[in-house]
Amino acid sequence: MSFDLRKYLAKGKLYEEEGFNKGSWEYLTDKEKSEFADEIFSLINNAYAPIGGNPNYQSPSNVDGSEGDANYLVIDFDEDPEFDAVVVDKSKPSGVKAAALGHDNSGPAKSLAVNFLSIMLNRPGHYIEVSGKLKDILLSKGVPLVTDEETIRIALKGKEIEMNNDGTYNRNLGGKMHTKTMMGNPKV
Repeated sequence: MSFDLRKYLAKGKLYEEEGFNKGSWEYLTDKEKSEFADEIFSLINNAYAPIGGNPNYQSPSNVDGSEGDANYLVIDFDEDPEFDAVVVDKSKPSGVKAAALGHDNSGPAKSLAVNFLSIMLNRPGHYIEVSGKLKDILLSKGVPLVTDEETIRIALKGKEIEMNNDGTYNRNLGGKMHTKTMMGNPKV
């Protein structure tokens, strides 16, 4: 059996980030959050650029600064050594709240991030606040809407919200009012 260097290089083995398995979702350590803050910010910025950005991620320093308490789940599945997608979550009293997602703008990375997110949100104790296109995509993937006011208020305990008749609510995020919908299965 002969060794094919071109095939080996095409798999990116010489260039993978040490400690990360290609094709597997992995949580970053606090040290890795700092090390990869620029890359993580770029992925998140790609995903939220069409709607003016994510109010919690204005620069790479947010990754290990103001959003340093979040968990960052990353995956690299293609030939280049950079991460292709990220899903950000936070542990809350009502379960695990999906806080953000990001991708490298490729179709496969977008699909992988959204599919992973939809699987996560269909599990008990996982939820998200969404609006726009992502809401429609998650609905198409069977993620349940949460429209019960009491459930929403318990899940967002301490947050000021104004309920709308359709089960959505208005909330101040980053100094601007946003209309949000809760989806998933929060523990209440």
